[in-house]
Amino acid sequence: MKKLWHSYIHTSLIKKITVALVIGIILGLLLGEQASVLAPFGDLLLRLLQFIIVPLILFTLIVGVNQTTIGNLGRMGGKVFIYYLATSALAIIVGTSVASLFNPGTGLSLSGDETFEVPENPGVTQVLLNIVPNNIVMAFSEMNLLGIIFTALVFGIGIAYLRSTDQFAAKAKALYDIIDTMNELTLTVMKGILQYVPIGIAAIIAGIVGQEGVNTLQELGGFIGVLYVALLVQLVIYVGILLLTKTKLGGFFKEARTPMLTAFVTQSSSGTLPVTLNAANQLNLNKSLYGFSLPLGATINMDGAAIRIAVSAVFAANVIGDPLSFAGVLQVVIVGTLASVGTAGVPGAGIIMIATVFSQVGLPMEAVALLTAVDVFVGMGATALNVTGDLVGTNVISKTEKRSS
Repeated sequence: MKKLWHSYIHTSLIKKITVALVIGIILGLLLGEQASVLAPFGDLLLRLLQFIIVPLILFTLIVGVNQTTIGNLGRMGGKVFIYYLATSALAIIVGTSVASLFNPGTGLSLSGDETFEVPENPGVTQVLLNIVPNNIVMAFSEMNLLGIIFTALVFGIGIAYLRSTDQFAAKAKALYDIIDTMNELTLTVMKGILQYVPIGIAAIIAGIVGQEGVNTLQELGGFIGVLYVALLVQLVIYVGILLLTKTKLGGFFKEARTPMLTAFVTQSSSGTLPVTLNAANQLNLNKSLYGFSLPLGATINMDGAAIRIAVSAVFAANVIGDPLSFAGVLQVVIVGTLASVGTAGVPGAGIIMIATVFSQVGLPMEAVALLTAVDVFVGMGATALNVTGDLVGTNVISKTEKRSS
């Protein structure tokens, strides 16, 4: 038993996750709906990942801030926002273009039984206001990632300032040393959690396969196929961006594939954050950068979700027999880009984004209800691309920082 455990510990995480995916699929097919008995193991994984997020962001970001200057931090922040906004708009264009080429939904019709109530959308303004929490304790307890990032930045900058003064330099350095130690402790705990990831993933994938089966895939297979083609096109664009920055693709995807697979199974960018941060660390990216770019990206940078919006809009327009005009496509691009930011941090963000865009461009809410049938399969691919986009952007910006430093 000891030898088996030793072998498991020293096997690479990606191999363990790959085996877990295969085992999960087999268990799902064999057990069917009874695979739900494994749900607690999957829930435990999600809880463990959520458990480590707050200290991971807080300590990583405070330490990162104290390893650079305020000017460098501001410059990197500007690059991150520009990159996220640009790639979100590009993803919408890619999704609309691919969907317009294949025209999913043509020949289908709404039965009239579908109903969907538009959920409340906080909007871009409210999301921006949420960056500054009115209660630090609530920001942490509610997992308000933007609020946690803001708190870490403010206190990190405060510690950096005190370290530069004569009066508090010694005390501030002592405080920083404690936080640096807490950061290393958090990373150590995270390494332990990563050993459980394959078990949790096997349970989650078994539950999905057992519950959904293949019937849903057959009903809306055309829509799912077009969406994954669009996701693949965006991935090819990422590869092009990496090549332009002279990034070694093998080395990048060797580390990126673990968070990509984890995001694919868990369907949660924020839940995958500990694994994504670990990948950035393994890639030797700028700690000052990825400490805030990845948590921020998990909250507002949703390239996969943006593609989902675009393909869903074209699908809905074809279902009602009124294909989108150029003006309609342009409206989807603008509203979809804003919606991908405006629904940050909201549970079920994908469906909320689609409903928001549909209500703005005059597409039927009944089509949203139809699309919820394949929400699991669509969400898996979209979330994996979301996380990939965050890592690609952080890698690219880290490269430019090395050149300018």
